[in-house]
Amino acid sequence: MRISLRKGSSFGITSAIITTLGLMVGLESSTNSAAIVIGGIIIIAVGDALSDSLAMHISEESENHHTPREIWESTASTFIFKFIVASTFIVPVLLLPLQTSIIVSVLWGVSLICILSYLMARSQKRSPYGVVGEHMVITVIVIAFTHYLGLFISGLA
Repeated sequence: MRISLRKGSSFGITSAIITTLGLMVGLESSTNSAAIVIGGIIIIAVGDALSDSLAMHISEESENHHTPREIWESTASTFIFKFIVASTFIVPVLLLPLQTSIIVSVLWGVSLICILSYLMARSQKRSPYGVVGEHMVITVIVIAFTHYLGLFISGLA
């Protein structure tokens, strides 16, 4: 896979998982509203995907050593992968009770992070245990922090 596509896809997938899970967990613990969680996912899938793809575009341009084609490949792949992966988190919320859908979504997101981390470690000829472990710790911190932040916010209302 071309480096520009790999960079955009890995960034888009990771950002979609972490951002969407953080938002979902925080919104669920602060509002307990499936409609608000679904609205948040849609906003992440569209607005944050556009934002991240612009950030990728500017970042690639600022390095001053990529061709216009490489820059646009990174930009487009960031948007496409972020949009698609973030959108997958809508399905459990539509089909399951909210608390169950959050658990399913966390398991889905953690599974995707594990797979992506494992594949990345293998391609870099690194130990998958260290890479997967590091990324899992960060993922769990995000989930726990946003959950407790949501509970704090709900206590303010």
